[in-house]
Amino acid sequence: MRVVEKEIFDLVDENDTVIGRAERDDIHGNPQMIHRVAHVLVFDSSGELYLQKRSIKKDVQPGKWDTSVGGHVNSGESYEEAAYREMKEELGIEGAILEFLYRYLHRNEYESEYVSTYRCLWNGAIEIEKHEIDEGRFWSLQKIRESDPRKFTPNFLDELVRFKRLSGM
Repeated sequence: MRVVEKEIFDLVDENDTVIGRAERDDIHGNPQMIHRVAHVLVFDSSGELYLQKRSIKKDVQPGKWDTSVGGHVNSGESYEEAAYREMKEELGIEGAILEFLYRYLHRNEYESEYVSTYRCLWNGAIEIEKHEIDEGRFWSLQKIRESDPRKFTPNFLDELVRFKRLSGM
């Protein structure tokens, strides 16, 4: 019989100070419990942004296009450590250099997350984690703007607004 370990995340306050710990199942669905997430925007040398299409089996936003890499920060882990770990787990990317962009509190009716976003340049191979991601590809920012916004997760659309503001696009 296979034992599945429970995922434990740090709970934080509105200043991103750790105030406790909780299991993933307790956090999701409770927007009062703020937890940490790392995002990575993966660009290629032509300036296109890699997006992943979330697995249709995911419990949150199944089948929608999302940020290149996104994942929870495990209890005791730093945002940067989580970003590198998630890049390897989700896309098979190792050896990329991350650039910190910004941190923000994202709230919706389902959850509250403190997000740290990083950017990296990657022209190498990408191997998606098939249990988490149905497909992935690089998009021009123009193509994203021209697409039906319902194709994308609300979290990604929020992320894109923040990125555009930072980069002056």
